[in-house]
Amino acid sequence: MGSAFVCAALGIVPTVRHTDYLGSWLDVLREDNRAIFRAASHASRAADVLLAHGESEERSASAAGEIAA
Repeated sequence: MGSAFVCAALGIVPTVRHTDYLGSWLDVLREDNRAIFRAASHASRAADVLLAHGESEERSASAAGEIAA
């Protein structure tokens, strides 16, 4: 899920469609129908951290370029 959030934020079209992966989620959901909400929450937070880190790196690189110029 985290990769889906990051791909969406970056405009990347995901191409992964693994039957086993989806099947494992179905097994989890059969046991706990709230698991998807917890997983989505964790994935969203992880994606936010990754995207914020990327933005920080871009700002640092931009600042370094301005200093060098």
